[in-house]
Amino acid sequence: MRMTIVIDVQNDFVTGVLGSEQAQAIVPNLVKKLENIDNELIFTKDTHKENYLETVEGKFLPVEHCIKNTPGWEIIPELQKFTKKENVIEKNSFGTTRLPSLLKKYDEVEFCGLCTDICVLSNVFVVKAFYPDKTIIIDSKCCAGSNEESHQAALLVMKNCGCVIN
Repeated sequence: MRMTIVIDVQNDFVTGVLGSEQAQAIVPNLVKKLENIDNELIFTKDTHKENYLETVEGKFLPVEHCIKNTPGWEIIPELQKFTKKENVIEKNSFGTTRLPSLLKKYDEVEFCGLCTDICVLSNVFVVKAFYPDKTIIIDSKCCAGSNEESHQAALLVMKNCGCVIN
């Protein structure tokens, strides 16, 4: 049984303050993928407070983004039809420790979303640490990094750590 996890495909990461052409380019792939899968889905939402710039992450990445209840925080409109209240997880850091408790019954865990080199990678390794023998798959056509070089580097690191890169 497979669970697909869609990481942080939110307005701020696609068309907003941290958006990119690479992120915009994966949207059609993601829509097609989600329309054609029959397994369960989890969406994560990067979620910050108004004091974001005062946090450790805010000092590392000094761009206010995904502030809760702002338009940039929302899942992009193209994917909202796939979300339900119960399959969306808010996270206030790159990775979330909530994922492992939701994945016990799954043999395979598939990841897609944004950014490959930060939040996708972080969540892959959270799950890998809890479940070293689960098959973890990364759909590279449904991921984008903060830039293409970082995207490719993250895919290589995940492959080197036993993930399947599609």
